Amino acid sequence: MLPEQSFQPLVPRCNTEYEPLRDVFLCEPKHMTIVDVINETQKHFKDENINVEKAMAQHKQFVDTLRKYNVNVHLLTPGEDRPEQVFARDIGFTIGGKVFIAGMSNDIRFDEQKVLKQELKSLGIDYIDLKGTNIEGGDVVVDGDHVFVGISDRTTEEAVDVLRGHLEGYEVVPIPFHPKYLHLDCVFNILSPKEALVFRGAMEEKYETVLAKHYDLIHVEEDEQFTLGVNVLSIGNKKVISLPINKNTNKELKKRGYEIIEVDITEIIKSGGSFRCCSMPIIRK
Repeated sequence: MLPEQSFQPLVPRCNTEYEPLRDVFLCEPKHMTIVDVINETQKHFKDENINVEKAMAQHKQFVDTLRKYNVNVHLLTPGEDRPEQVFARDIGFTIGGKVFIAGMSNDIRFDEQKVLKQELKSLGIDYIDLKGTNIEGGDVVVDGDHVFVGISDRTTEEAVDVLRGHLEGYEVVPIPFHPKYLHLDCVFNILSPKEALVFRGAMEEKYETVLAKHYDLIHVEEDEQFTLGVNVLSIGNKKVISLPINKNTNKELKKRGYEIIEVDITEIIKSGGSFRCCSMPIIRK
């Protein structure tokens, strides 16, 4: 008789946005639809809405691509009453060895947090619940001991103060931006210790200057911001998952030595999020 294997809980660790991705939460867009328009992109596609069959096929390609690069994908259980659940990044985030449950600003997304909590418990992962605040994972961008947090309709300065209280030894940097762009990771995304993508039309110049002190900023044009060119997913070793349609952004990254892994999820981005929005990393190392 073989001995039973003891349960080994996952130990979360995410220090950056670009170290090799090992474990990540995703959720299939099985019930994805635009019900209540909650961002500018949805407003553009509300009449066309989402072809769920196409979105599911594209999401599967995304999952298969991650697994091809040895990423452990943990799929959250989708629900009929959770039409935005594909955007797993928003409901939680990992900073260092701590996992946070976000404080969602739209009640259509409240039930998503319950599913994430159940999955974290099943993996033996403790978490800090930011319930009662307004802070979403798409607004939280991490690089070592710096945490950049977008301030807009989804994340408040008061919530940033609460987060700061949990992050001794970190410098938490608020970055206000225009709320039409939904989350910070739609206009700013760190690719390496020295480089980041940015859409310069989203924030006041003084905040772009703050970012420019830390990074060589690669500027994304307005048409490719709309198709979420900033919202790529780095999986480590200068490998970046990006949409094929964002040709100029991909070209710029290739010139700088990045390997672009093209995956088409154009059906999913109709609801306002791309690869980073669809993924909640638990372990990078």
